[in-house]
Amino acid sequence: MTAAPHPLDLTDPSIDVVELTRRVCDTPSVSGDETALADAVEAALRAPGVFEVTRDGDAVVARTALGRAERVLLAGHLDTVPLTDPPNLPVRREQHPVDGDVLVGRGTCDMKGGVGVQLALARRVAAAGEANRRDVTFVFYDHEEVEAARNGLGRLARNAPHLLAADFAVLLEPSSAVVEGGCNGTLRAEVTTTGKAAHSARPWRGRNAIHDAAPVLARLAAYEPREVDVEGLVFREALNAVLVSGGIATNVIPDRCVVTVNYRFAPSIDAAAAEAHVREVFDGFDVRVTDAADGARPGLHLPAAADFVARTGTTPLPKYGWTDVARFSALGVPAVNYGPGDNATAHADDERCRTAELEQCLDVLSGWLLGGDS
Repeated sequence: MTAAPHPLDLTDPSIDVVELTRRVCDTPSVSGDETALADAVEAALRAPGVFEVTRDGDAVVARTALGRAERVLLAGHLDTVPLTDPPNLPVRREQHPVDGDVLVGRGTCDMKGGVGVQLALARRVAAAGEANRRDVTFVFYDHEEVEAARNGLGRLARNAPHLLAADFAVLLEPSSAVVEGGCNGTLRAEVTTTGKAAHSARPWRGRNAIHDAAPVLARLAAYEPREVDVEGLVFREALNAVLVSGGIATNVIPDRCVVTVNYRFAPSIDAAAAEAHVREVFDGFDVRVTDAADGARPGLHLPAAADFVARTGTTPLPKYGWTDVARFSALGVPAVNYGPGDNATAHADDERCRTAELEQCLDVLSGWLLGGDS
């Protein structure tokens, strides 16, 4: 059994970011079951009485309205992948032989560590009042860990894009407290070969579609991915077979074979150009694109981004995977990934987050928004 949810209270100064994150994690919110946590987050954000709070399904948006010249947005998703069996909740705080003091349990890394930092930061923003240097929007959204059509941030972009308007955005996905600029785009396609079915004892009467797929695999094996400099960050592309299917029985020559490929492309091109490239690679074969999403350019040269990078004291890295920063990019909002947790432990049975990174991210973001060192 999981622990009962703890009350989330932004006004209680005795709850530090580590304890706040533990309480967020101990409120289970597997994709599709985020309502209890969204209710608690909404109540916590309304409590100070300084934010304009909007609820859309299980997404919660809280905005200051101080009339500042610049608005920044901080976003994170509330949902997690399913719990293990037995459940990897409640969260444990322990000493890891490599990572030191950590929180261990579902969501600690992906990405309730980031949610805990957002909530702790919202408390500081509320307390600072007129001392805030920028207007701030906090976004907590649902259904990130499932199909894109259900993504709460995408729903907000469709239903209320004005709530996501900003000069710069930070997505608190786990990045080991290092700025990751932009993200690669992603495209999936099916490359199909068609043969003729026959009994496997008389293969000359048919044509083996799986054998005909050999050139597809050969082209993939010989493919040399590009490394592309985009605004000073070098994005590495990748084109790989991720699924192969064909055949109906062990005594039948298969008449159809499908090789599913995934192309991760630099944000220097869009999905249409990525599709054209894939079709060129597999010229002569039947190619059907099943899914595609543009990447996001880093935008680190913009004033708010440059100020943020300087505040972190880190050397920015490219984001090879696709994240929701691309949704902000599509809205014309430059965005970066920056949050606590090593993405290598995301979704793992022993998912964990260094407590030092929770504190580090909170202090960096506070200093960026409020000035000074806190």
